Amino acid sequence: MSRYHHSIVDRLADGAASVFVKAGGEDRDLLRIDAPGAFELPVIAATLLRRGDVDAVVTVGLVLTGETTHDRYICESVAHALQELSIETGKPAAFGVITCQTLAQAEARSGGAKGNKGEEAMTAALLAVSAVRAAREVPGRRRPPIGRSQES
Repeated sequence: MSRYHHSIVDRLADGAASVFVKAGGEDRDLLRIDAPGAFELPVIAATLLRRGDVDAVVTVGLVLTGETTHDRYICESVAHALQELSIETGKPAAFGVITCQTLAQAEARSGGAKGNKGEEAMTAALLAVSAVRAAREVPGRRRPPIGRSQES
């Protein structure tokens, strides 16, 4: 979890943790690791996803729009890196980093009127873990040998 805007990010992380516990997980099974900022989340996620005892990673953070377009570059970079890690490892890396123009918008999305995006990210991660497990267990289809039709 990114440490910038820690009061907002803590609410996102707490929301994610509450979903995990409500789904039957144990709070002691969650690893909470601080990142200096959102840009550093992928390298930490990569380290975790490559561990055998980690099923998924939920990243949370806040990037505020400033006077430049740096927020777009950061969020696009982080989102792309997390997607690539998910594909590479076969484990979900949920994107719970919110990009807002104001702190009021961030507060609304971290437990306020717009919900809690940390909760949404954990829900997505849990559903994705289940779907990946189900996909691994689907029996393969028997296919006819190459060059022979099914009618032979």
